Amino acid sequence: MRRSVRGAGGVRLAVRTAGDPAQPPIVFVHGWAQSALVWSAQFADPDLAAAHHLLAVDLRGHGESDVPADGYADPAVWAADLAAVLDFAQAPAVVVGWSYGGLVVTDYVRERGCAALAGIVLVGALTEIGRDRPGGAIGALMRGALPAALSEDPAVAIPAVTALTVGMTAEPGSGMDVQHRVGATLLVPPRVRKALFKRDIGSAEVLAGITVPTLVAHGTEDTVVDPSAAEYAVGKIPGASARWFPGVGHMPFAERADEFNRALREDGAGRKE
Repeated sequence: MRRSVRGAGGVRLAVRTAGDPAQPPIVFVHGWAQSALVWSAQFADPDLAAAHHLLAVDLRGHGESDVPADGYADPAVWAADLAAVLDFAQAPAVVVGWSYGGLVVTDYVRERGCAALAGIVLVGALTEIGRDRPGGAIGALMRGALPAALSEDPAVAIPAVTALTVGMTAEPGSGMDVQHRVGATLLVPPRVRKALFKRDIGSAEVLAGITVPTLVAHGTEDTVVDPSAAEYAVGKIPGASARWFPGVGHMPFAERADEFNRALREDGAGRKE
């Protein structure tokens, strides 16, 4: 089911929902230039849907959400957008942030604390951004895709986006899945793709102040967000648990969906070890 909420400045945010609204919510936050559809394997899991209310937001400028002119570099805006989804969920939620979505989750904690959160799952995630920020360390594949993937020239952007998308998984994805992901990236206007990188912010104190159960999940072969970014988060967040996915790239939730969903049910849904 598709719903919508109003985020910062009245921006309409599309939210995909599944499962039982009476059950504890899990809110999924996708990464740079993708959409809520990346969580299809989670929404298709009958055990997750039976035990939880699943909600996946299209971030501002992405998917079916509005594309405002600004707000992409402001932590308070990202926090307000996520707060609107959490309000819609109507209960303390586990929040799952993938890639840039991890930075959005960190922005929420930076601005609003952990009161509305039951737990946090960071998967292939950034928690900082900017040169020499250890929580924002990117891998060789992402470095190679920039700045071409931000270009307004399709002859420049499309090959870079395609190479980045193909390389996100350690094992080849299906042609259909790869093309869907390429399409999601190209649907995001180049100005938005660029704006998400126009930030320089550290998060050491924010991470150290997290007070809810946190799971950090990362593929050992991730060349988009370097595994050192996960190690940094685990080292800063009190009591954080690490879940490594050997031989997996940037998308454990797609590459090892059953294992990821099991980890989410067992370790990530607000349960303390």
